[in-house]
Amino acid sequence: GSAALAAFLLFSAYLDEVAALGSPLQAVDISKPEVFVGGLLGAMLVFWFSALAIGAVTKAAVSVIKEVRRQFQADPGILKGTSRPDYGTAVDIVTIGALKAMVAPGLLAVAMPIAVGLFFKLFHLGAETVAAFLMVGTIGGILMATLLNNGGGAWDNAKKFIETGEYGGKGSPAHKAGVVGDTVGDPFKDTAGPSLHVLIKLLSTVTLVLAPLFV
Repeated sequence: GSAALAAFLLFSAYLDEVAALGSPLQAVDISKPEVFVGGLLGAMLVFWFSALAIGAVTKAAVSVIKEVRRQFQADPGILKGTSRPDYGTAVDIVTIGALKAMVAPGLLAVAMPIAVGLFFKLFHLGAETVAAFLMVGTIGGILMATLLNNGGGAWDNAKKFIETGEYGGKGSPAHKAGVVGDTVGDPFKDTAGPSLHVLIKLLSTVTLVLAPLFV
C-alpha cells in the first residue's frame, strides 16, 4: 500500500519534472512501438528481480548446508551433543552470501531505468519510454508483491495448520507437502515480496532524479 502510494506520487512528480524541462507529457502513448517496449521491459524487470531475490535465498541456504555437513563430518560429537557447533561461521556465511547475492538485483534496479532512458533518447522518446517503463513496472510490481506475500503466507500457514492435527497431522503426506510449500513460501513472503516494495520506490526515485538525462 505505502509503496503504491509513494510510486503514484513520485510518478506524478516525474511528469511534472519532465514538463518543467520543456517536454510535457499529456499521456503515455503505448501505441508507439518504442514506448510499448519500454513498458514491456518494466514488467520484465519485476519478474527478473523476483527470480534473482529467490535465487539469492537458495544460494545462501546451500552454502549453510555445506558448512553444517562439514562441521558434522569434522566433529561427530556435535550430533551426540558433546561438542558445541561453530555457530559464528554459519552466521557469517549467511550474511556474506546474502549481501553478495543481492548485489545483482540492486544494480539491476538502478541500471535498467537509466539504460532504457538513454537508449530510447536516441529515438527522441526517452522521457515517454521511461514513463511507460515506470508505470508498467509499478503496476506489475504491486501485483507481483501481493501474489508473493499472500501466496507465501498461505503456504507457510498451511503447514502450521496441518501440524495442529488436521489432514493427518505431522508425518502425513499432507504434512510433507506442506513442508515443501513452506520451503517455497518463506522466500516468497520474506524476501521477494518485501523486496519488490523497495524496487517500486527505487524505480520511481531513480527516474525522478535522473529525468534531465532522458529529455
